This record gives sequence, C-alpha cells and structure tokens, in this order.
Amino acid sequence: MGAQLRVYRQKIRSAQTTKKITRAMELIAASRIQKAQARVQSSTPYARAVTRAVSAVAAYSNADHPLTTEPEQVRRAAVVVFASDRGLAGAFNSNVLRESEELTKLLREQGKEVVYFLVGRRAVGYFNFRRRPFLESWIGDTDNPSFETAQEVARTIVDAFTTPYEDGGVDEIHIVYNRFVSMLTQTPEVVRLLPLEIVEGVEDPGAQQVFPLYEFEPDTATVLDALLPVYIESRIFNAMLMSAASKHAATQKAMKSASDNADTLIRDYTRLANNARQAEITQQISEIVGGADALGTAK
Repeated sequence: MGAQLRVYRQKIRSAQTTKKITRAMELIAASRIQKAQARVQSSTPYARAVTRAVSAVAAYSNADHPLTTEPEQVRRAAVVVFASDRGLAGAFNSNVLRESEELTKLLREQGKEVVYFLVGRRAVGYFNFRRRPFLESWIGDTDNPSFETAQEVARTIVDAFTTPYEDGGVDEIHIVYNRFVSMLTQTPEVVRLLPLEIVEGVEDPGAQQVFPLYEFEPDTATVLDALLPVYIESRIFNAMLMSAASKHAATQKAMKSASDNADTLIRDYTRLANNARQAEITQQISEIVGGADALGTAK
C-alpha cells in the first residue's frame, strides 16, 4: 500500500507541475491575442480597400495585364501555406496542412503541377519529414508577423508568377491559412491570389446607381503595375496576421483544455491516494487489533 500511495502522490505532483506550465502558457496566449486581434482589425479594412481598388481598375479597363489575365492553360500552380513556428496549438497546424493537401489533390486532378512556398517552422517540418520538395520557406516570424516578411513573400511569389513556365514559373497562386473568426473558431481558408479574380471586392451598383467613370494617368498598365504589388503585399500580410491571431486563440483554447485535464487528473489521483491511504490505515488498525487479541488470548 505504501508504494502505491507514493506512486499516486508522484503523479499528483507531476499533474500540478504540468498545470502550472499550461496555465502560464494560457495566460501568455491570452495577453498576445488582444494585440493580434487589434492588428487584424487594423489590417483588414486596408486589404479590402486595396482589393476593391485593384478590382475596379481591372474591371473597368481593357488593359491586358499579366496579373489579371487568365492564362490559356494552367500547367503549374503554387500553394503558399501559412502555419506556425510553434506547436501546442491544438489542431491549428493540422487543419491548415490538411486543407493544403486537399487543395493539392484537387489541383492535380485538374492536371496541374503543384509547387509550394511555406511560412512557419511546422509546415517546413511537415514537408521535410515526408521528404517533399518546396521552393522557398520563411520561419521565425509567425507569432508577431512583420510587414517586411510579407513584402519578401509577396516579391517571391510575384517573381515566380511573372517567370515563364519553361523557366520554372507558375501560372496561378493559391494561399492557405487559418482565418480568425472568433476566440473559439478558426477556419482554414483557401484563396486564389493570382491571377486576380475581378469579381472580388466589386459590388453590384444596383439599378439606381451609375457606373463610375475612371480616368487613368498616365495609363492603365502603369496604374496596375503600381497597385498590384501593394495588393499582393496587403493580402499576404493580412493572411499572416489572421494566422497569428488564430494561432494564439488556438493555443489559449488548447492550454485551457490541458489545464482542465490536469485538474481532473489531480482530483482523480487525490481520490485514489485517499483510498489507498484509508486502506493502509485500515490495515494497520486491523493488525493492531489482531495483535491485541492474540496477546489477550495468550494470557
């Protein structure tokens, strides 16, 4: 009984230590999520406005720009996967990686070759473990994304898009990331970034409204050349911020669940330890009473 009681007490101490760690990580994630949410709320209106502006320029002009023109044949597609550098976030990384696998399957069924750009150490580890190639990766900037990293990612994928297929370029680009819905809900989302889908951000003006008239100076192609890099950078940065906020929310939820599980373990092991202690006391009392009865009988 004594050995069993020691085992239960050791497990209680281990669960208490684990609870301290998970509780601390939960509080850290809770403190970071507020700032991450504020950055998402600041970035989203700008990204939408830029998308609306680019879509309007492309929709109300006859310019044949490479970033807005559908290719005759899509032979190679790029998938940009936004994961995290750290784990302990529940199904955060597995959801986005599963979504990227489903997208890959769909693209290959359409006869397209798929290449990857990875953001986050978890995505890089996933591909390295399975010995799957990727063109470029960025790590170390997922918890608190910087605009410089977004610019680098945007510049890399635009260069890949503008490179001819024969030289290793791609014909379309998709991004896969976790969209922050609420503290309890983060959903993986797939967006085709390039070529630009003109319908996005352009609202139906209605019967009572007049279509706007646009004048482009110096010309439409120059305006698109200036707007599209800004559009790509804003969408990439917004996806990184969404992914960071989703990761902190997922970490907080996972660590709270771990703390609750630790409480359950502590309660269960405490009850078992009390039962073992009570059994040990009962056994000791029985031995004392038995010994006293034996002495009385001997007299």
